[in-house]
Amino acid sequence: MNSRKTTLGFKTFKIMKNRVCEELLLYQPTSAEDENLRPWYIVNSVFNAFLSISAIILNSVTILALRKTPSLPKPLKTLLLSLAVSDLGVGLVVEPFFFGLLVKWLQRNSSSGAVCTAFETIASFFSAASFFGVMALSSDRFLAVHLHLRYQEFVTHRRIVALVISIWLISAFLSLLFLWVSPLICFLVFVVIGVVCLALSAILYFKIYFTVRRHRNEIQALQVQQTNSARPRKSAVGTFYVYIVFILCCLPQCCSFTVVVISDLSTGVYVFHISCLTLFFLNSSLSPIIYCWKMRQI
Repeated sequence: MNSRKTTLGFKTFKIMKNRVCEELLLYQPTSAEDENLRPWYIVNSVFNAFLSISAIILNSVTILALRKTPSLPKPLKTLLLSLAVSDLGVGLVVEPFFFGLLVKWLQRNSSSGAVCTAFETIASFFSAASFFGVMALSSDRFLAVHLHLRYQEFVTHRRIVALVISIWLISAFLSLLFLWVSPLICFLVFVVIGVVCLALSAILYFKIYFTVRRHRNEIQALQVQQTNSARPRKSAVGTFYVYIVFILCCLPQCCSFTVVVISDLSTGVYVFHISCLTLFFLNSSLSPIIYCWKMRQI
């Protein structure tokens, strides 16, 4: 009986894994009815090719600029470097992989389950690293504004390096979940972690706003202190723009996963999902632009 249950559970898991894989990635126009998907594949292929090149160039330049910017605090520089590296990984690996899948679908060549799982794992790894990098930036800027003069004592470079290493290890662990458990469980884990982290980051930025207002009122008459507190405020504003752009690129993708899981499969659903995936990758090209726009030292 136990052996039968185990076999049945394994078959159920395999069917569910293939089902989610096919729903999310392996839909290609193989009949006349689905020909209206081909223009969307072409458009997304072109966009992903362009975004891959822009992400590689912009993040490479940003990494070089960060390394040559001594005026930035080491903790902030380390976090920005980690985020830029994860975005560079998206441009170097994830977007070319997705571009190759789109081209195969245009040629009406099916992709194997192993290729599908590889894409999910790699995309999840770099996406999770970017996500946690943005969350870490939010926390760091909150501490810089909230602790003020005690920031350097509490937030040391060694602690930030340990945090960055933890971010990459956690991202690797979460990406490997696709190899161990049901994709539906993976999506549920990602949704729970995402909602909790985004809610906490929103709370932190609200607190940053009110703390900055209070500091501005307290030191309005003291020019020296106002100058010293201007840098954390400006960097907090810069990371806030990074956070907002990340949310705008991330939320449609989360909605598309939900729609795919709970709704009937249709041409419109697949068009929505693929377009949202391309929009999510757009974030890797926008972040370095925000660094250079809002952080003049870079």
